[in-house]
This record gives sequence, structure tokens and C-alpha cells, in this order.
Amino acid sequence: MDNSYFPQVLQWTDEAKEKLKNIPFFVRPQAKARIEQLASLAEQEIVTAELVEQARIEFGH
Repeated sequence: MDNSYFPQVLQWTDEAKEKLKNIPFFVRPQAKARIEQLASLAEQEIVTAELVEQARIEFGH
């Protein structure tokens, strides 16, 4: 069965949540979406601080 129609809810580590709060509020929704996209591409079920940092670098903040 193709699970692409039922995206899984990703877990976020506490450290990752804290790092997300450091991203400016006006880009946070886009950053969160990109972070979750990176996690999915890496086939990770848990969003880590490293993924948040990777997305932060992409956004240039």
C-alpha cells in the first residue's frame, strides 16, 4: 500500500523545538515545512536539532 497519501506525523526532539523557536517568526512556518521535508527525504521519523540547523543555514539565518 502506498503511504504517501497518509503522511506520518514526525516527532520533534526538545532541542529541535528550541532551535525552531530561534528562527524568526515570519519564516518559521516555511522553515518548519522545509525541516519536515528534509526529515522525510532522509527517511527520519524524528526531527533533530541537526535538521533544524541544516534548514536554518538554507534560509540564511
